[in-house]
Amino acid sequence: MDSLLTSAADFIARNAMWAGVILGAVTFFESLVVIGAFVPATGLLVAAGGLVAAGVLDPFTVIGGCVIGAVMGDAISYWIGRRLGTRVLRHHLLVPHRRKLAWTRLYCRRYGVASIFIGRFFGPLRAFVPVMVGVLQMRQRVFQFANVSSAFVWVLAMLAPGYLAAKGLAKLEMMSEAHNPTLWLLAFGAVVLALVLAMRWLKGRAARRNALLEASVRGLGE
Repeated sequence: MDSLLTSAADFIARNAMWAGVILGAVTFFESLVVIGAFVPATGLLVAAGGLVAAGVLDPFTVIGGCVIGAVMGDAISYWIGRRLGTRVLRHHLLVPHRRKLAWTRLYCRRYGVASIFIGRFFGPLRAFVPVMVGVLQMRQRVFQFANVSSAFVWVLAMLAPGYLAAKGLAKLEMMSEAHNPTLWLLAFGAVVLALVLAMRWLKGRAARRNALLEASVRGLGE
């Protein structure tokens, strides 16, 4: 997987003028029902953030392409769920995912519009939330507002780690070249602190995810 992401990032860097289209296609497929569970968009967006910081990619093209792709993917999944209703849940492609669908249904009923925002960042359910809120007949205007706004938040959040890491490394390099030990140590400490906080955030996110899944399983058993 790492080699695939590296090759994809290299390809995007060598074809910077098509970066928005390529990344838009990635976020589009990542947002589609079922298919999205197998598309590693997160790692690629983090790498794209680093390329933006390095000046290789244009930030507006990247953000615009990713947001459009994410919005379209979720919109199509929502339309499928709204159009077909509960019949879509019995489709042979979704049969292997019945447990995830059950979790997603409980999750969407419990959190409503917020499920669309949270679902962008919640790996196990991300590919199923839009189709499920469609099945549950969420109003189109409400869904589209949440779809577009959550896409902006998600794209910026995915690009940010790579962008900030690349900027931090550039600062460290500048401090090293300036031969200023104090400034270099301060910059290095800031980067280490940022990494520690990021690890704590990821650990907390994993704990919350496990708690939600356990609550979902208990709810299904009642």
